[in-house]
Amino acid sequence: MFWTIIMQLAFSFLATLAFAIITNVPRRSLIACGLTGTFGWMTYWTLMHLDAGTTMSTLAGAFVVAIASFFFAKSKRLPVTIFNVPGIVPLVPGGLAYQAVRNFVLGDYLEAISFSVRVALVAGAIAAGLVLSEVLNHSIRRFREHKENI
Repeated sequence: MFWTIIMQLAFSFLATLAFAIITNVPRRSLIACGLTGTFGWMTYWTLMHLDAGTTMSTLAGAFVVAIASFFFAKSKRLPVTIFNVPGIVPLVPGGLAYQAVRNFVLGDYLEAISFSVRVALVAGAIAAGLVLSEVLNHSIRRFREHKENI
């Protein structure tokens, strides 16, 4: 189990880092990008092992990515999207999408639709996690501003 966790940490970091390099993020943000993806993936992976389900695990992972992105963006004084986009990559349902297209091509339409629905649910969970985090961050900022004005 220990080596499995180490491998999950390492490969989620490397996958996120590689995507950050491909998308030309600033060098000073590369490690933070890698950590953002690692935090999100490990949240997803942990919840999957606790039988939370794919959609709920993805929602939580995306939420963690968005929160980590907010903190790294603030500390590095860079836009949040520099951390959000690479950080989400480990959560993207590429394998499910491949299976959906493959089954469409093979003519197994019921299986293809099943995979397509799962892809849509996971994609929706990613979007919802990012939105929930932004709503939370906005609410916290408004509360702090309101508190300072009193």
